[in-house]
Amino acid sequence: MFAVGFFFRPLGGAVLGSYADRHGRRAGMTLTIMLMAGASALIAVLPTHAQIGVAAPLLLTLARCVQGFSAGGEFGTSAAFLVENAPPGRRAWAGSWQQVSVGAGTLSASLLASIMFSTASQEFLTTWGWRVAFGIGAVLGLLGLWLRMVVPDTEAFTRTRATGRLSRSPLTEVLRKHPRSALRVIGLVAAGTALVQFWFVSLPTVLNLKTGVELKEAQVAAMLGLALFTILQPVSGWLSDKFGRRPLLLVFAFGSAVTFVPLMATIGQTMSSVLVAVSVSAVFLAAYAGSLAAVMAEQFPPEVRTAGISLPYGIAVAVFGGLAPVLATATVRAGTFWVFEAVMVALCIVSALVFWGMRETRHDTWNRGAAAQPKVSDPA
Repeated sequence: MFAVGFFFRPLGGAVLGSYADRHGRRAGMTLTIMLMAGASALIAVLPTHAQIGVAAPLLLTLARCVQGFSAGGEFGTSAAFLVENAPPGRRAWAGSWQQVSVGAGTLSASLLASIMFSTASQEFLTTWGWRVAFGIGAVLGLLGLWLRMVVPDTEAFTRTRATGRLSRSPLTEVLRKHPRSALRVIGLVAAGTALVQFWFVSLPTVLNLKTGVELKEAQVAAMLGLALFTILQPVSGWLSDKFGRRPLLLVFAFGSAVTFVPLMATIGQTMSSVLVAVSVSAVFLAAYAGSLAAVMAEQFPPEVRTAGISLPYGIAVAVFGGLAPVLATATVRAGTFWVFEAVMVALCIVSALVFWGMRETRHDTWNRGAAAQPKVSDPA
């Protein structure tokens, strides 16, 4: 049931991305966090099946759909906000903090879960203790809502609105004028999101089935890898601003393609072997994530930027990120894990071709497409 939220991300990206292009980055971010906090609050106080019958699972599913819907619009809107507010020559570094916040949030949630599982009784957890995390999320959402309401909108959006260049239908304009850029975003995200979901989410289960590694030890190794991945992203963003988007993205794609199968082969039944594999992969993935927000934002002019990022990003995360853990678990159970390995290597090669064929955007004039500058057609 909780996986259903993944598949509402593209819809959220289409609707909320367009909303942010029409009404502003701040308005878009405010709406997404209101939806996320409201859904978390609903889950925290949701009556049980014994109290309201079939309405309980229906409301739970609805809340998960709303969470997925809001998450679909969150990345594109917050990425555009951060990168548009970046100082000259610091766009990738600024955008990398979007992914840092995701990693930090995931680590905080894992730490909270670990504390609860180690200190609370099973009866407490199964009755209402599991609701605590959602309640905390709702409260933090209120804090985030206040922060987003007091920050000014970006200069790029303000200028676009002042010059009358707001699009009436940003999504339609993306599909009509920038289809290659939208497809490029899917190619940019495909391998990275699949590998992130594998190494930091499904790896413990896969290794427990494949090699017999203790689930708790594999989970700790995955968390440490996620921490390394999170810490390295601003460094990667700085390198991307200094040397370019394409070099960092190619390092990720070729490095991951070459090392994925050997790293899986080196994992034995010890936590240290898992940690080494996860850490190496975390370095390559950080090279990808540090450039991601900036390079996606640089594909589109300001008037369609959030819609241009959000919809293809949501599609890529739902398809490749959502299905990677399912395929990994299914193939390891069937004794055909080599199929999953081949798919991951193929995705890395496809992404490498996308990175190789795209032009370098590090030196692009940031607000290209704004009224103060000539309109630029969709780049090859």
